[in-house]
Amino acid sequence: MKGDMVSIRKQVIGKIDGISPASQGLLLVAVVLCALSVVTSQHKARKLFMELQREKEQAQQMDVEWGQLKLEQSTWATPARVEEVAVKKLQMQLPKNGQVQFIWVKPNGGTKLRQ
Repeated sequence: MKGDMVSIRKQVIGKIDGISPASQGLLLVAVVLCALSVVTSQHKARKLFMELQREKEQAQQMDVEWGQLKLEQSTWATPARVEEVAVKKLQMQLPKNGQVQFIWVKPNGGTKLRQ
């Protein structure tokens, strides 16, 4: 196994020796640029992933707040609460039987008043 690695290394070095120094320098620059682009891409990916996690966390907090607001809305909109506010703050009261009138609309356009 070790002998195979040595022979592969010798083959690679032998091939590199056949390339002109200018080409070797160009290949070195290309390898360094590729390595830098990989590092930059990974850094951007990590930043985007962290931003995604923050947005998910904010969405979860908003879902919790939405649930709390829906619960609060249902509490404020209960019939007993509406009646209490109508009586105490608006001084409203339920109409007596004689005060209620129904208006029936006939299909032909006429109306009929009923108590």
